[in-house]
Amino acid sequence: MKNFLRIQSWLTAVLLVSNLGLSQAQPLPVLKISADQTSFTAAGKSFFWLGDTGWLLFARCTREEAVNYLDARKAQGFNVVQAMLLHTVAAVNAYGDSALVNADVSRPNLEKRYWEHVDFIIEEAEKRGIYLALVPVWGSNVKDGKVSVAQAKKYAAFLAKRLGKHNNIVWLNGGDIKGSDGMEVWQAIGNTLNRDDERHLITFHPRGRTSSSEWFHNASWLDFNMFQSGHKDYRQDTSSNETNHFGEDNWKFVVKDLQLSPRKPTLDGEPSYENIPHGLHDSLEKRWSAADLRRYAYWSVFAGGAGFTYGENSVMQFHRSGTPGASFGPVRNWEEVLNEPGANQVKYLSNLIESTTGAQRKSGPELLVGKPGDQYNYLATMLGKYHGLVYTYTGHNILVNLAKLGFTPTKASWFDPRTGNRQAIKNAFKGKEVAFNPPGEPIPGNDWVLILEK
Repeated sequence: MKNFLRIQSWLTAVLLVSNLGLSQAQPLPVLKISADQTSFTAAGKSFFWLGDTGWLLFARCTREEAVNYLDARKAQGFNVVQAMLLHTVAAVNAYGDSALVNADVSRPNLEKRYWEHVDFIIEEAEKRGIYLALVPVWGSNVKDGKVSVAQAKKYAAFLAKRLGKHNNIVWLNGGDIKGSDGMEVWQAIGNTLNRDDERHLITFHPRGRTSSSEWFHNASWLDFNMFQSGHKDYRQDTSSNETNHFGEDNWKFVVKDLQLSPRKPTLDGEPSYENIPHGLHDSLEKRWSAADLRRYAYWSVFAGGAGFTYGENSVMQFHRSGTPGASFGPVRNWEEVLNEPGANQVKYLSNLIESTTGAQRKSGPELLVGKPGDQYNYLATMLGKYHGLVYTYTGHNILVNLAKLGFTPTKASWFDPRTGNRQAIKNAFKGKEVAFNPPGEPIPGNDWVLILEK
């Protein structure tokens, strides 16, 4: 009971604070691709994608619940929410309003209020500075033959006309699916959206351990790449037959995508969710933690990712005890886990980027003396004009070649991904090759960022 009251009080406080001045909020600028084709901009300013997976937002939440969710995520620094417009072709919202007539995507049900509900949530998100990355129809519907090419074209034209009026949207074609499963439908949706809505960016949300670049990198409608690094651990990947044998090394997707031509931004749009079982389907397996989410975030962004999307098991499906169709063994109601550690910690990465390298950053493996290490001992590096950063997930020593920084450093500090705080390192610069010893013992989850700056 005490835990419930604390959660209720926290949500009330968030609602009161974030509602201040909402009526004065200005329309959000439409997101664009940066001049160097590696990141996003909003009204000419750098935009770091910090997303949350609220997949069933439109289907499961009432208007009040949707506002509470958006308020919570705004307070935690999120600026994008990824959500499905249609989880199934039989989609019904919390009020019992059906999205389609006879489960036909070419016939949106305008006599009911499903699409008014969608408009309401998009508008409330905009008031809070949040963009919505919208999945037109989840991939399993297409794979199961429930959406034809002709239906897809009509549906995408409807979406472009109905929702394209909103500034704060991005189109997220696909939905946990290989591009080869229903290729003609995905191309039809992408091409129609691109033709009828020239303002908004479009990408593709693929199946685990794959990237949109595998099928659509050269498609005229694909503005940036998105990969799903997935929910398996190294051990579970040993016997897998995935296209990319990257294991948990999500940074490798970034490296691969950024080597393609033409260059397009890329990001991890679905890593392992906080509180979800390793491998998804065995509820007795160990569950992914906040530390794992931090690792995925820093690894992929330091490699050159344009942002990062967080996820929590109960929140992504807005689970409540007794709700039919629960997936992947959620154990708590979604309101209870809005304030999980990982949800509060990923904003520190966004803050770090903004306060150091900004959009003008690149991976800097040359900064290290020797190899960057394997699996959890991997050291992720990032270089800016006046900053050099190294992320360690395990807290092992870091040996740096200062001559590779491109500037003479005058300050060094440890950045704590759990709190966002810095600790100054005194007398750091002795010689050209310097060893830095992070605080604490070298164990997984004792992660730190070494910051060297001019």
